[in-house]
Amino acid sequence: MATLYTHKDSNIRKTWFLMTLFLIFVIILGYFLSYIFDNAGILILAVLYSVVTSFISYFWSDKIVLLMSGAHEIDHESNKEIYHLVENLCITAGLPIPKIYIIQDSGLNAFATGRNPEHSVIALTSGLVNTLNKNELEGVIAHELSHIGNRDILLSTAVVILVGLVTLLADWSFRFSIFGRHGSGSKSKNQLGLIMLVVGIILSILSPLIAALIQAAISRKREFLADADGALLTRYPEALASALEKISQNSGLERANKVTAHLYISNPFRKQGFMNKLFSTHPPVEERIANLRGMDIK
Repeated sequence: MATLYTHKDSNIRKTWFLMTLFLIFVIILGYFLSYIFDNAGILILAVLYSVVTSFISYFWSDKIVLLMSGAHEIDHESNKEIYHLVENLCITAGLPIPKIYIIQDSGLNAFATGRNPEHSVIALTSGLVNTLNKNELEGVIAHELSHIGNRDILLSTAVVILVGLVTLLADWSFRFSIFGRHGSGSKSKNQLGLIMLVVGIILSILSPLIAALIQAAISRKREFLADADGALLTRYPEALASALEKISQNSGLERANKVTAHLYISNPFRKQGFMNKLFSTHPPVEERIANLRGMDIK
């Protein structure tokens, strides 16, 4: 039977598994490119690149996400109300107080990031802070703290960096394979260049699809769990349900990015239709609200 602790362990295992796959992918790609161009230095560069990138994604991916979001840090003096809400919930949850960031945006949204509870961040939009009442804000913050407690943040933040780089590398392999075919060389090498061209095209087509599937797979389940854990933390499921209703009406952001969309409490991109729902990083908000209002907390 799954428990909070098995969920944490599972997220940690998934993170290392994802990083290992990334390392293997880059090294294999580097091997093929070094073979085509008859240059062992490309393979060495690929190995170094994969190791450095994995290191950066583990230690600095949260800072990259915050920079992409245009967030700025607040402290106790600059916003006592928000700070006290976070502080009180952290005491209840037994978590260290994360750094708190505000995104200047009229949209209603929030996310948590960081590699562990000791190095965690909660980001709230100014629109969220100005629109929700105290109970609703508390519900949203409890939801994000649950992501921190469940170790969702390490996996979801690493995905932002690694999936983006896999897509970029697929594009590079496509361009390099074209370049390799135009160079002089033997017939066999030109044939291999043609093979790499086909592989590059396939990777270029499939990598965005794979990225979307990975993001969707790790996001939907964790949102339901964070909703439930957040409601248990506040002992008031209706607060988060009410907040989600308001957020769903205006979750779009000026600096929304498809790479970071899965981090937010609600998808910052409005999606309609079967295919969009299939690749959505979030479960339908109606289901989330129904689950919360169906909870029996005594």
